Amino acid sequence: MIKKFLRWLILGGTLFFLTKALKDNWQGITAIRIDAVGWAIIAIATGVTLLGHTWAGWVWTWILRHLNQPVSSVQFIQVYLQTNLAKYLPGNVWHYYGRIMAAKNAKVSAAVATLSVLLEPLLMAAAALIVVLSSSLFVQTNTNLTVHIGQILGLVVVLCVLHPRFLNLLIRLLHRLKAKKSDPTSNSDVSFTMEHYPLLPLLGEMGFLGLRGIGFILTFYALSSLNLSQIPLLFTAFSFAWLLGLVVPGAPGGLGVFEATAIALLQNYFSAAVVISAIAVYRLVSMLAEITGAGLAWLDERLFK
Repeated sequence: MIKKFLRWLILGGTLFFLTKALKDNWQGITAIRIDAVGWAIIAIATGVTLLGHTWAGWVWTWILRHLNQPVSSVQFIQVYLQTNLAKYLPGNVWHYYGRIMAAKNAKVSAAVATLSVLLEPLLMAAAALIVVLSSSLFVQTNTNLTVHIGQILGLVVVLCVLHPRFLNLLIRLLHRLKAKKSDPTSNSDVSFTMEHYPLLPLLGEMGFLGLRGIGFILTFYALSSLNLSQIPLLFTAFSFAWLLGLVVPGAPGGLGVFEATAIALLQNYFSAAVVISAIAVYRLVSMLAEITGAGLAWLDERLFK
């Protein structure tokens, strides 16, 4: 009951904030025009964002290989891209469910398939925190010491959770849950342990976030001129807003939470009308890239099956 109330509270708060921001800056937003060069840049941003999603699918295969489950990169990238749109469904878990089912159909054990989709958002969160902490060093902000300490502690916690010692506890827990639901005497997956820290997948997720950030900056550039000194600020704001969209409950695909956070972080540095317009266009760019990715994956699967 509390969780459901919290979701509605977050949804209501973000909608109120976004509605008010639109109302206060509507005149400036309608005055913005995108020229031919701007549309070309937006097209490039869409391509870069699509590349980011494709890269994320490839990183998922790295995670599975790290868990001693060699899989077909092409097949699992197709699965990743086709299930991506399901994250916008209520519950924000259906893309994970689709990937688990696809992995099981490819003879990956249920426990490892589940662990792989649990690891992915953890690795993404850790990557986002690393990017935020690194890029914020080049940004002049009024952030106090307490916030920086909180960010560092959060990063330490996530990095510790990714350690094999903690992940192996999770693996054993998943095995016990599976055994209770099926055959209590079964010993499948019980001998499975994770031996190495998932450093390569973590670096891969940083690459994914980098591509998504480039797409965001290009979208912003299509609507407003930028200088090099502003790029770290945009990258930091994007990474933090994307992270909150990932972890805050009740926001399928980060809808609303990402936008509200990005507006709050950037409106003091750029024209509010430009910020709101760029963020709205980027959401469209991101969804178009996801739809295109799912369509191309489906087509490739049918043509080369």
